[in-house]
Amino acid sequence: MKSLLEQLKKRRLALGMKQKDMMLRVGVSRQQYQRLESRGNPRLDTLELVAKGLKSEPMLIPMEKLSLVKEILDNDEISSSSLKNRDSKQGQENSLANDPWKDMLEDDE
Repeated sequence: MKSLLEQLKKRRLALGMKQKDMMLRVGVSRQQYQRLESRGNPRLDTLELVAKGLKSEPMLIPMEKLSLVKEILDNDEISSSSLKNRDSKQGQENSLANDPWKDMLEDDE
């Protein structure tokens, strides 16, 4: 799994943003964000701000569910691109009928 810092950079690039764009979204200078992305060790509140600026959410995933989450994320990337090619009605039916995240992080009983 990629490091958190690599994930931040990948997400920023996926959103088409530059490091200086984070200044407006998060309230840190380009230099501060550059340092965080390259070798930083952000405080939790900083990480939460950065995640919000990247339209993301920091989350702890139990180790026993990590492979399942990775599989869903990988499949979601593939299905997201294929859903764009389908009509919106069919895409809505698929997303409502096949919610892989439903009950994902609830405790097993």
